[in-house]
Amino acid sequence: MASSADFVAYICDQLEGLGAVRSRKMFGEYMVYLNDKPVLIICGDRAMVKMLPCLADLLKDRPAAPPYQGAKDHYVLDPDDRETLREAVRLAETVTPVPKKRVKKGSD
Repeated sequence: MASSADFVAYICDQLEGLGAVRSRKMFGEYMVYLNDKPVLIICGDRAMVKMLPCLADLLKDRPAAPPYQGAKDHYVLDPDDRETLREAVRLAETVTPVPKKRVKKGSD
């Protein structure tokens, strides 16, 4: 089930004030970026974050599931728990690199 644009907007609103927040539609689902770093994936109207070591204590009681078939488990966040959502994203942003720009190959 594809995520709704309203849910993505709600998650982005919850993160307001942490930095530059944006979302990008990818394969029918969404990636949420903080300061150009991919910090959340939204699949099936579920906000999910990678199972990073820096998040283990904060999210130890949260369920985990793969965002899509074949993916590794991610923590499933409660979108209404604004404080935990913001802290998880803040911590993830500190250890997530900015993706490298892909060089487009031209045809000569």
